[in-house]
Amino acid sequence: MPSMGFALGNTFAGPAVNVSLGIDPGLNRTGYAVILRTSRGLRLAEGGILRSTRELSLAERVRELGRELRAIIDEFRPQGMAVEQLFSHSQHVKTAILMAHARGALLYAAADAGVPVVNYSPTQVKRLLTGSGRASKEQMQLAITRELGLAAVPEPNDVADACAIALCQLHSRRMDLAAAAS
Repeated sequence: MPSMGFALGNTFAGPAVNVSLGIDPGLNRTGYAVILRTSRGLRLAEGGILRSTRELSLAERVRELGRELRAIIDEFRPQGMAVEQLFSHSQHVKTAILMAHARGALLYAAADAGVPVVNYSPTQVKRLLTGSGRASKEQMQLAITRELGLAAVPEPNDVADACAIALCQLHSRRMDLAAAAS
């Protein structure tokens, strides 16, 4: 049975992950990134955007996102999926609810495929990649390009954010393995 929880509870739990699927969720656009741990280091295998069709009903849009994500899962067979936690201010309640619908479809697709899921808050992502939970977008972009050996920052921002989230999962697992070896 797939495990799911918040990063504070399961960041270092479970088997080692060598193929991570990072997700920056949204109903209109969901960024994704598949990152591989290889003998030469970390490598971006694919990154992109899942889009839902605005003219469709909410139920159809949610199904569309779930199906698109399932196709990516079936192609790359990730050992884990890392998702950005829902974060919203009280003045954006409608946005938070729509994002929750998208997250539900994405989490269902992973659970249905047997892919364990871990959630990271934006502050955790920044802290794990840069050492500061208040890192700027530029600092994050530098960390992503450096870690993946890329010539340029992945575009659009949703893909770069998904890369950062997947990197967190891979680094968390590496720290866990190092602690277990000592």
